[in-house]
Amino acid sequence: MRPLQISADTAVKLAAKLKVPVEHLMHMPQHILMQKIAELAKEEAGQPSAEAEAGDASQAGHEPEPS
Repeated sequence: MRPLQISADTAVKLAAKLKVPVEHLMHMPQHILMQKIAELAKEEAGQPSAEAEAGDASQAGHEPEPS
């Protein structure tokens, strides 16, 4: 099995997100990596990001202007 064909920068970011050593990530079977990425995406989709919360909070006290 050959290592994944991803850049070093991508490997470091993925390893940090998935909480696995880069060495393990690079030799992880592709189907398992894709499954873990899908799980991570599902978790992130379920939790609003800090930027979205900040945007909602800044608009919370404002009423729409009458037209």
